[in-house]
Amino acid sequence: MTPPYYSNLAEWTEFVPESEIRRLLLTRTKYYFGGGKPGSLPIDTFKRILYQIADELETDGIDVLNYGPTSGIPSLKKTLAQRVKEKDGVTLPKGADDILISTGSQQMLYGLLDVLLRPKDVIIMARPSYLGFVVPVTKLGGDVLTCPSDMDGLIPEYVERAIEISQKELNRTPKAIYVVSDSDNPKGTTLPEKRRKKLFELATQHEILLIEDSAYREIQFTTIPPAIKSYDKENEWVAYLRTSSKEAAVLRLGYSVLPEKIMVPMIKDKGYLDLCTSTLNQKILDIYYSKYIDQVLGDNLIVYKERRDMMQKTIDDFFPSEGLRTNPTGGFFFWYQLENGNFDSSKFLQDVAIPNDVLYVPGQAFYPIKGYSISSKDLKLHGNRIKTNGMRLSFSFTTPQEIAEGMEKLGKLLQKEV
Repeated sequence: MTPPYYSNLAEWTEFVPESEIRRLLLTRTKYYFGGGKPGSLPIDTFKRILYQIADELETDGIDVLNYGPTSGIPSLKKTLAQRVKEKDGVTLPKGADDILISTGSQQMLYGLLDVLLRPKDVIIMARPSYLGFVVPVTKLGGDVLTCPSDMDGLIPEYVERAIEISQKELNRTPKAIYVVSDSDNPKGTTLPEKRRKKLFELATQHEILLIEDSAYREIQFTTIPPAIKSYDKENEWVAYLRTSSKEAAVLRLGYSVLPEKIMVPMIKDKGYLDLCTSTLNQKILDIYYSKYIDQVLGDNLIVYKERRDMMQKTIDDFFPSEGLRTNPTGGFFFWYQLENGNFDSSKFLQDVAIPNDVLYVPGQAFYPIKGYSISSKDLKLHGNRIKTNGMRLSFSFTTPQEIAEGMEKLGKLLQKEV
């Protein structure tokens, strides 16, 4: 017998699908190019930190293992405020009070939308884009408006057109522009400085919040342009999101610089989401960021670069020439897309790749389940568009030898398909 409550759950449960990445994490294959799991972590460093924390528990255990401020413990906020100011050129008019600690940057993405969105509010983003942001927009009642992207990421000219069309045809000025500026997920592209400045100009001109998701800013193999947030001298137009998961360890802690008018309701919202982020994890990461990150991060980058180089080589050597790959300067991902628009990477994954012990994430996972799009062909408003011919390939978790073997196998399987 089905309980009565089960037939009348929240409406979103009926149209929001299960996360493709979470589903694929349950699949075991020898060659894993799926989720963006860190594959090089400073384990010895965290051993030392945990010994330090153990000593602190002797004298201050009640506080370390207790609830803390919803916005984060003051010492960590001060440490991170100093770091983003010195490394990223970010202005913090109120110092550490402009920093908000969250339980992962995913919580911050969801919380921002929870605070921003009213029914049918428009959010502009690249096509394809990070599914952890795409899906919550729809879940919370907003409308996604996607714009074309290329080998350099989101294209500002289409964003400008999207704002104009949203105002004229949807009678709504977009609430926010979302962009992953550095080695983005899923494509691995990095925005050139000219595009960053143009996007900031569009946000200020039209009074739209720009959400800059910089999850991979520390995972870079070369010099990259300044953060968009560095242009926001008054801290009014850019929500700047960072995460410790890629640059430290997956302790589920994010940190953000938020405009004051967003900060106040965000703290209120976070209080309902989790009361506070783990004080213990904050203590651990305060030590890491204040004493160790610049000593150990370089070693991790050497590992990731070696894996990036191997994946780039094997794509070029074995994948069909009738396709296009991105050229990531950091981060965790390549994007490969066949010219044949009818190729279904999801079907190929289930029917061919997984039976041959290879796993990747199909490109259609990074498109909205509904919404609007701007076409690069006619610059007009269209319904949601999903392309099936792309795939995201993660190099972060797999050894160079496994990458060489698995990518050769996948490339030859694709050659047969083409």
